[in-house]
Amino acid sequence: MAEGAVARWFNARSAWQCIAFLAALGAGTSLGQAPFSLPIFTLVGLVVAFVIFPALKSHREAIAAGLAFGTGYFALSLHWIVEPFLVDVARHGWMAPFALVFLSVGLALFWGAAFAVARWMAIGRWALVLTLTGAEMLRAYVFTGFPWAMLSYGLVDGLAGQAASFVGPHGLTLILLVSAAGISGFRARKTSAVVGILFAVVALWPMPEANVPNPERPMVRLVQPNAPQHQKWDPEFMRVFFDRALRATRSGLEVPDLIVWPETSVPSPLNNSINTRAAIAKAARGAPVVLGLNRYDGLRFYNSAVVIGDEGAIGDVYDKHHLVPFGEYVPFGDVLARFGIHGLAAREGGGYSAGPGPHLMDVGAVGRALPLICYEAVFPQDTRGTDERPDLLMQITNDAWFGAFSGPYQHLQQARMRAIEQGLPLVRAANTGISAVVDARGRVTAQLGLGKEGFLDARLPQALSATVYSRTADLPLSLMLFALIAGFGLRKIRETD
Repeated sequence: MAEGAVARWFNARSAWQCIAFLAALGAGTSLGQAPFSLPIFTLVGLVVAFVIFPALKSHREAIAAGLAFGTGYFALSLHWIVEPFLVDVARHGWMAPFALVFLSVGLALFWGAAFAVARWMAIGRWALVLTLTGAEMLRAYVFTGFPWAMLSYGLVDGLAGQAASFVGPHGLTLILLVSAAGISGFRARKTSAVVGILFAVVALWPMPEANVPNPERPMVRLVQPNAPQHQKWDPEFMRVFFDRALRATRSGLEVPDLIVWPETSVPSPLNNSINTRAAIAKAARGAPVVLGLNRYDGLRFYNSAVVIGDEGAIGDVYDKHHLVPFGEYVPFGDVLARFGIHGLAAREGGGYSAGPGPHLMDVGAVGRALPLICYEAVFPQDTRGTDERPDLLMQITNDAWFGAFSGPYQHLQQARMRAIEQGLPLVRAANTGISAVVDARGRVTAQLGLGKEGFLDARLPQALSATVYSRTADLPLSLMLFALIAGFGLRKIRETD
């Protein structure tokens, strides 16, 4: 009865009222994302969306509904995207609203397509479960991918989040959608509704606190210079921030087993850093240091992580391979240069060049780390690709770009999911915060808060056994979704012949 009442109420509204309602519903659904971290709102929002879905009378209505719902969701969860344009308001501030609108609507197109295809299949809410899961997976890969604010990230604090070690974040999204669809049809399918409610209880049940790490485990020091983005590259402040990092490196009586500096925290490029590296090595007192800095090779520039040892000797070098489109490079810039359009080509110094791919870094007594530079930690697929399993994940990042409200908290939330997926501890050095140590179940064991200057010493948590997801990745779920969507699609085509 309640389900029919909602559908009748929705059908009685004008088109613009429906769009406004769905956009607001999408915004409420996004409250599972950090810093709100209220997954009950995500579940309720999805339940209402599944209740409304059968009331959509045409493909056109379905596209509009999915687009409105998705736009509301992404507009609120990704509103931090305006922050980079506000670093230099006079030059770039006018772009901020356009960036938010284009990104929100662009990502919402995936949801609009999911609603439309599900409506075409004509098998009810379960079709939307499949197509919306597929849409979320597609946006993680298409056009280099942008899986920020996936529905499943809101579950990282609950027991249900641990399922990511088996099925990954997309499989967790599927479970969440199945639960919401089951609850939405309570009167017709009580069994599925009960299962959905049980999942909701598990999802919202908080994880027990992390154990105190073994005092015999390696000690890691995370350096946080707290350089605001508008001052980070100002010649009058660069020395100030470098001295902060240097002071944090040499502080304390105990010499840590590893010291990690954030992304691009060294002002000079690697090629011209002999004296800089020597000063850092002296401050480190024999501990290996991972530095975030730029390097160049001819005209090509790289966003790199470098291990330095005694007297500043260069050890392993990792070049970021998953670059930010339009932020670190212009897509197809090298191709356009062949047609005489220069200035955008990475090979000619127009932006960063991508490194060859993931590889492990030897970081001394701590073991072998898989480096993730900035938003590489957003991608589940970027934690794979090496022949051997790492001992830890190591993210260096400059979250000063993301403002001080939601962006840095969401970035940490997603990095925590990577730890669960791989069953590995994670260390995270962030320029302005949040620097943190995370155990293999995604729990923060120590952190240095946003906007604080200093360093964090913490024992490295123990790794768990290799997870199912670390072995299979998204292949099983991809095959299952393809088979089910293709099967229902072929059945629909045969019915219409």
